[in-house]
Amino acid sequence: MRILVTGGAGYIGSIVSEVLLENEFDVTVYDNLSLGHRESVPSDAFFVEGDVTDRILLGRVLGERKIDAIVHLAASSLVGESVADPEKYYRNNVAGGLSLLGAMRDNDIPYIVFSSTAAVYGEPEKQPVEEGDRIAPTNPYGETKAVFERSLHWYGRRSISLRYFNAAGASSTRGENHDHETHLVPLLLEVAKGTRESITIHGDDYPTPDGTCIRDYVHVLDIAEAHVVSLRALFSGRPSSIYNLGYGGGYSVLEIVRAVEAVTGKRISYRTGPRRAGDPAVLIASSEKIKRELGFTLKHQDLHEIIRSAWRLQ
Repeated sequence: MRILVTGGAGYIGSIVSEVLLENEFDVTVYDNLSLGHRESVPSDAFFVEGDVTDRILLGRVLGERKIDAIVHLAASSLVGESVADPEKYYRNNVAGGLSLLGAMRDNDIPYIVFSSTAAVYGEPEKQPVEEGDRIAPTNPYGETKAVFERSLHWYGRRSISLRYFNAAGASSTRGENHDHETHLVPLLLEVAKGTRESITIHGDDYPTPDGTCIRDYVHVLDIAEAHVVSLRALFSGRPSSIYNLGYGGGYSVLEIVRAVEAVTGKRISYRTGPRRAGDPAVLIASSEKIKRELGFTLKHQDLHEIIRSAWRLQ
């Protein structure tokens, strides 16, 4: 099967592409390289530099490459930035997504696996969150992802949306490679490595045991495997659905700091700053639905394993 991976030069997209290739899919990576890196694209993947807002180019690539299904990861994804610059997020995540759906219709491509986000839930009314819980984003990033999820039905695409939480860790060859890193684990590893002096913890007055945000961290290899399982489910005739990816537990920012210190043997220097706009206090997911319906279980649940996989590539 021939798969187009949008955003396939980024952190998660490159590892999804790697795992797809390992599972004998034919992979075309489509990325504008605004955040991704050409060298992150697996050598066995066909690469096209392009933006998802360019419907003409998208349509030509889908036709020439005879694409059977889409894995859509291309998006702007920083909560704080989305509050400061909502126009960018509606342009990239909504307008770009609709451009992709239009090109899919033009080329009669029925299947799409969408990398969504737990941010669609906003401040959940209960923990862990389940797929049927209220959708109430607290920031434009989550809102634009929710808008695209709803669009999938109206465009008549058979789809699986994966709402996942904080991606972390690395494959044996690929990890995070951001020019301006914002994710917690790699920032902490930079401090451990000595390339960063300290980090800022955004808020220590949340209603949590230690005052810092709690999140459900998911190994990037589990996320990649979930995309493979979802594609196979669509090809086998499964109906459209939405699935959470999470361990149902969660760790606070300070717990992540201590775990990085334990893995690296280095002391982590940090300071406390104000909360980031739009950040919920707690996000923990139940993955019971994907386990029940697709038989998929997340395998890499140990936080220290996640951190060690990333530390090996430092």
